[in-house]
Amino acid sequence: MKPVTQTWVDKAEADLATAKHLLRARKSPNYDAVCGFAQQCAEKYLKAVLIEERRDFKYKHDLAYLLNILVEVNPLWEFLHLAAQFLTDNGARFRYPGNSADKQLARDAVKAADLIRERMREHLRISEPARSSTKKKGRKKRN
Repeated sequence: MKPVTQTWVDKAEADLATAKHLLRARKSPNYDAVCGFAQQCAEKYLKAVLIEERRDFKYKHDLAYLLNILVEVNPLWEFLHLAAQFLTDNGARFRYPGNSADKQLARDAVKAADLIRERMREHLRISEPARSSTKKKGRKKRN
């Protein structure tokens, strides 16, 4: 993978981590921001693959536009259009007063981003990091 592609992947991962962190917030959850960061994650993954595949594209935030170019690389990605359109519609919709996302919509945005992320990571041959078999959560400290 090209170093520039890796920088896009790194930024996309940071956006998804932020979206998931905000989704779990108990105090003052910001579901609007979850939708924005989920959209950004998917956008950066699509652009990472476009860059890796040496495909020209305009720097737009329209995921359907980006995906239309990528379908030339892999026609099987056509099924991602629904997720791409959902993220495009909801990524910017909540940036300004007048509309607010709820928890379910924010969850759906993260799921849509995860779907696009998975397919792009497969294409880029990026495997998931190994998960730790021991969990610290729930342990009680002994005195």
